[in-house]
Amino acid sequence: MLLVIDIGNTQIVLGVYDGKSLEAHWRLDTKARRTQDEMAVMVSQLFNLAGIEARSVKNAIISCVVPPLLPALLNFCRNTFSCDPLVVGPGIKSGVSIRTDDPREVGADRIANTAGGLSIFDPPMILIDFGTAITIDAISKNAEYLGGAIIPGIELSMNALYHKAAKLPKVEIAEPPSIIGANTVHSMQSGAFYGYVCLVDGIVKKMKSVLGAGSKVIATGGEAALVAKSSETIEHVEENLTLIGLRVIHEKNER
Repeated sequence: MLLVIDIGNTQIVLGVYDGKSLEAHWRLDTKARRTQDEMAVMVSQLFNLAGIEARSVKNAIISCVVPPLLPALLNFCRNTFSCDPLVVGPGIKSGVSIRTDDPREVGADRIANTAGGLSIFDPPMILIDFGTAITIDAISKNAEYLGGAIIPGIELSMNALYHKAAKLPKVEIAEPPSIIGANTVHSMQSGAFYGYVCLVDGIVKKMKSVLGAGSKVIATGGEAALVAKSSETIEHVEENLTLIGLRVIHEKNER
């Protein structure tokens, strides 16, 4: 079995693949001071609940955008599974041709998303990842990663509003009953929900004018399904796109 780990700014997502079948996956809070011992205890419990034996994991691959956490995760894999994980970055075969000013700047999660997207859909395509930051990435008809846009995520934006505006409450990110909020909570939800729907649709439409009108639009991440309900441009929601991409990248390097 293969353990795939995506270390994001807000969550660590882990999955276990048996061949191309995702047997189980979990989400943990990202804590920069989390130790390998803490990881071992939590993952052991999760494996037990899923009925997976740790000794069945023979390989691992990690994408990470939180560098301080990487050493602990590497040691965790080495000590728990007796394997040396692949780390998505320079020198790794991803199958993704990166056409940006500095390919080293491209986040490992964006490379994994692209590898995952290309394994499922034909390019050109636009990939949207709703995380701490929302990334919108453009893949050309020649399967080249061209770059994209980075936007503060919905939760990040709402938290900033709550902390900086003294009389505004902390509210759930949800679709309100109406675009016209009849109270403070619904007004804030309307601004966040419809604001981001329109923001994403606007950027996607402009990217399509460059890539081509037939570009497929795929979303992943925390609020992907929520935003997709009212989006005019999102065609597919793939919850595990990053994990799929990590599996694909590992296969390329194993060959």
